[in-house]
Amino acid sequence: MSELTGVLAVYKPAGFTSHDVVAKARRILGMKRIGHTGTLDPQVTGVLPLCLGRATRVVEYIQELPKEYVATLRLGISSDTEDLTGTITETVDDVHVTEAEVLAVLNSFQGVISQVPPMYSAVKVDGKRLYELAREGKTVERKSREVEIYEIEMTGMVWNGNHPDVTFRVLCSKGTYIRTLCVDIGRALGLPGVMVKLERTMSAGISASHCLTLEQIAEYKDAGTLDRYLIAADEAISHLPRHTVMDEKKKAALQGQRLSLRHVAPEVKRNGHFRLYDEQGGFLGIYELEETGAIAPVKVFAQA
Repeated sequence: MSELTGVLAVYKPAGFTSHDVVAKARRILGMKRIGHTGTLDPQVTGVLPLCLGRATRVVEYIQELPKEYVATLRLGISSDTEDLTGTITETVDDVHVTEAEVLAVLNSFQGVISQVPPMYSAVKVDGKRLYELAREGKTVERKSREVEIYEIEMTGMVWNGNHPDVTFRVLCSKGTYIRTLCVDIGRALGLPGVMVKLERTMSAGISASHCLTLEQIAEYKDAGTLDRYLIAADEAISHLPRHTVMDEKKKAALQGQRLSLRHVAPEVKRNGHFRLYDEQGGFLGIYELEETGAIAPVKVFAQA
């Protein structure tokens, strides 16, 4: 049986790291070549696309795409990890905030914002991951980074004793820390804040409703039907423009030769990566327009 190739959309359960999911999938599928497309903390659930076989070569392109989350923020409490897995560091028992005030603050976060990565994160400082330093009781200065919030909306607000729980949906760029967003929203309201729940509802255009559980993956693997649920590598990167090469230049393209613009349609008008197909619709690989005006391969998928 040939190795499975494509993108497998997994719904990550709570209690698993992203690496745990990959390890479990390797055991179920009996294959080593599997990569995930964006780390989720153990307590976070939701969409985790896995790239199987040759599709691991598109991981970097899928990772760049927007992600959607549904998060719950509790106002009036903070922790050292910015979520409920950590030690509570501050509590305000008398919280006074209205839905209108929360809505106004949420809306103010739409657009490009700066975030300081949390100490409990995988960001490296001087070769060491921040969470390793945090576990040693150390706090180091972190550089802020820009991320983009494309959409943010409140979906609910309920009181948990003296503390309101605010649930919101957010569509954001790669690298956005939702824990930190929760803390920053609280700070903008003049209150400590902590993330109490998080689900990734969409990643790279794949929604939670299109995901399989690990149990389903095992079931379909045993039934020999898992390939029906795989997303083709080129389909998973459909955000990249699509172009077609003339049949007479197909072999040259697959052999890594540079091609003139006149051999590709429609005309490639801007720099950047694009998908290249033959005239029969076969996916050849990822190519780019060089500054010289020639078309060059980045990753070739088909055989010459």
